[in-house]
Amino acid sequence: MVPVIASFLIKLTIDIVKSIDFATEIYLKRVEGPPTAPLYKPRLGGENLSRINAISSALSALFAALYAIGVITLAPISFMPFQVRIADCFMPTAILFGWPAIIGLTLGCLVANFFGGLGYIDVIGGSFANMVAGFIAWKIGLRRFQGSWFVATIVENLTVTAIVGFYLWFILAIPDAMVNGIVVPGLVVSWVGVFMGSLVAINVLGYALLRILSRSSVIGLLRSHGLRVYTE
Repeated sequence: MVPVIASFLIKLTIDIVKSIDFATEIYLKRVEGPPTAPLYKPRLGGENLSRINAISSALSALFAALYAIGVITLAPISFMPFQVRIADCFMPTAILFGWPAIIGLTLGCLVANFFGGLGYIDVIGGSFANMVAGFIAWKIGLRRFQGSWFVATIVENLTVTAIVGFYLWFILAIPDAMVNGIVVPGLVVSWVGVFMGSLVAINVLGYALLRILSRSSVIGLLRSHGLRVYTE
């Protein structure tokens, strides 16, 4: 399943970048006319800057669409305290792609949770959780110490668990549970439910996806098409 998702993601991203290159080339030819010799050589020309911005925007839109579709399609297992949100397997890609992935995963969650039926707290809270978790994971990944990516995904899980588990406990009024004669607070029940689901989605599926995307052959392919990636 993970290799299929990775292959699809790589192919789709490259196809989008190629389309952007083609559209940019046509646009510049129409606007600027035939090329002329520049008086100086800029460090980063308007054409390159526009292309970088276009690629980043396209990548954000791609992650937003994939996340939203994944959650809505698998809605029965993507909401409530005991959930396995398969779309969260894209969360670790923030470590590799940085802001474009963080923004996309945030917007994707906002759209998806709008259809979840749990109200504005879920829409805002879930989006905030994805943004904070993705940003922290990206920053940890940039440290590049041994095992930094693994640690980053663990922190990502804990961040999502802390935020989402708290507001689900609040809006659903999750009661205390009795386990082997011990009273377990409802908040802990909510945290455990979210953590276990995120463990599967982020730390198993997501980490595997991250490792596939970070292979040298894939990284070289992505960079050759102008994508900025952050490696270990």
